[in-house]
Amino acid sequence: MGAVVHLAEPAETAARRGNKKRAKTDRADARHHRELLLAGRLPESWIPPDHILDLRAQVRLRHTLIEQHSEWQQRIQAVLYHHGCPQRRQLMKGDGRDWLADLALPDTARQQITVSLEMIDALDAQLAPLTSELRDYARRQMGCRALVDRYYGIGGLVAVTVLAELGDCRRFSNSRDAVRYGGMDITVYQSDRHRAPGRLSRQGPPALRWALYEAAHAARRPGSPERDYYLQAAERLGGNRACLALARKLLNRCYHTLRELGDDALAPPEHERRRSAAARRASSGSARSTERPATHEPVDAVAA
Repeated sequence: MGAVVHLAEPAETAARRGNKKRAKTDRADARHHRELLLAGRLPESWIPPDHILDLRAQVRLRHTLIEQHSEWQQRIQAVLYHHGCPQRRQLMKGDGRDWLADLALPDTARQQITVSLEMIDALDAQLAPLTSELRDYARRQMGCRALVDRYYGIGGLVAVTVLAELGDCRRFSNSRDAVRYGGMDITVYQSDRHRAPGRLSRQGPPALRWALYEAAHAARRPGSPERDYYLQAAERLGGNRACLALARKLLNRCYHTLRELGDDALAPPEHERRRSAAARRASSGSARSTERPATHEPVDAVAA
């Protein structure tokens, strides 16, 4: 059709509108987008390549399964608390299930716990192959290997999550933009001399924040090169905020590492590139074989 499609970034596009002076309508939005596009000021969203979209879908699926896994464990704890049972952590490890089976509970509570355990087992069955596939991808992908080799606390699962969610880091002008994209920046509200305590904006991929926070928990351990930084921050801010500060620091470093790698940071593993190329050749070959020229000349002549 000859049309060039542009995908606008919603937040920045709305910010460039300024203060609203009239009702928001589809016609007004279309006019605003047209004016920005003609002026060359339309902020466009980055569209990931197909293999990064697939990787991002897998990462987010695993994150959703883990959240559901935690929710069912919390339901078990809620049932035990409601019936006055002693508190115990790590019910899914060791003799935790035997301890649950020996509790004297009403039939309804026992049914709730039985269903929760069955759901947890079903989620574990789905998580195991997905986790193994993501770990294997991280071992073979250049960007993931760079993150794992350079930074304490970042393993294969964290690295593949950071890669999938950040994407091409060259689209960010600096590391602060990457932190803001991840929703780990601190919001500020100040009026006169009153300044409210800052909070995380949380306006970004939840899986990215979760992965970085898990990496920060590992990076605060004794023997880590970030241990002194964590202790200093914990003394000033508390343990939870110190972990958030450490997660923000890890995100800054991941940004610079992936940006330095350039195109290699997002390149798929070698065997997947060969498989994708073979699939493209096969599809193009099948398309040429099914499409017949409208003339009686040989196919080679028409193609030439």
